[in-house]
Amino acid sequence: MRIVVTGAAGFIGSTLCEALIDAGHEVVGVDAFIPYYPREVKEMNLANLRGTAGFRFHEMDLRTGELEPCVEGADAIIHEAAMAGLMRSWTDLELYVSCNILATNRLIEAAMQAGVGRFVLASTSSVYGREAVGNEDRPLEPSSPYGITKLACEKLVLAHVAMSDFPATIIRYFSIYGPRQRPDMAYHRFIEAMLDGQPITVYGDGEQTRSNTYVSDAVRGTILALERGERGGIYNVGGGRTISLNQAIETIAGHLGVKPVIRTEPARPGDQRHTSADISRARAGLGYEPTTDPEDGLGMQVAWHVQRREQGRP
Repeated sequence: MRIVVTGAAGFIGSTLCEALIDAGHEVVGVDAFIPYYPREVKEMNLANLRGTAGFRFHEMDLRTGELEPCVEGADAIIHEAAMAGLMRSWTDLELYVSCNILATNRLIEAAMQAGVGRFVLASTSSVYGREAVGNEDRPLEPSSPYGITKLACEKLVLAHVAMSDFPATIIRYFSIYGPRQRPDMAYHRFIEAMLDGQPITVYGDGEQTRSNTYVSDAVRGTILALERGERGGIYNVGGGRTISLNQAIETIAGHLGVKPVIRTEPARPGDQRHTSADISRARAGLGYEPTTDPEDGLGMQVAWHVQRREQGRP
């Protein structure tokens, strides 16, 4: 298949592109390099894909670019691109509305005009709110502007499914981690600080829990949704074991052989207290099963950070 992946230079998007290429698909990657974090980091994510047979890349902003050449002839679109991060969404809502809602609407319209046969929207557990525990039918009460914009993207997709039988499926990611994790994300920041012998900042008491999902498990769930997801179906894609932030810090420190210095700050507005993905629907409908335990996954992420430093890379 020819598959368009938006957000192709990002953490999940680049890993997904590599998996699709390895599976024999042709991939068209799209990314705008919006400066949420340094472009150099994203360019490194693309390093293994550049020049690879079966991969083409378009640097394009979904809000303003001409989308037709990207989606023409595509069999499927996996929409990973979004403005991420909770805190910035409180102070720059216009950016989140344009990148998440308006860009998604333009992409849906381009996909419909091109007759694309499959569309997968990557959404987030943030649509559930502070307590993301349970299945896909629990109430949706996002507690941040970011979560609100992602829920709006879901509603746009489902409106087109209802109106025109748009062939779309929605997945909700839970706390993705692993190699290439964004620099603003907690485990990335913790590992880098511990490597530098610097204190780490924990917001709240550290007993908040996460349904940690290793990036390769998230990618596998995404591909299964592409292949088997129901039209209009919504699936949680999460990890197999939920741990607290304090447990994650202890695990990271153990892999590095250090004693962490922890500073605490008040919990941030919109932060989720507990997430625990009920993956029963994805297991039954997609055949999805996470395989990486947080102990092993965090060890692999630590090894990636150490290797990057040895190579002098960002």
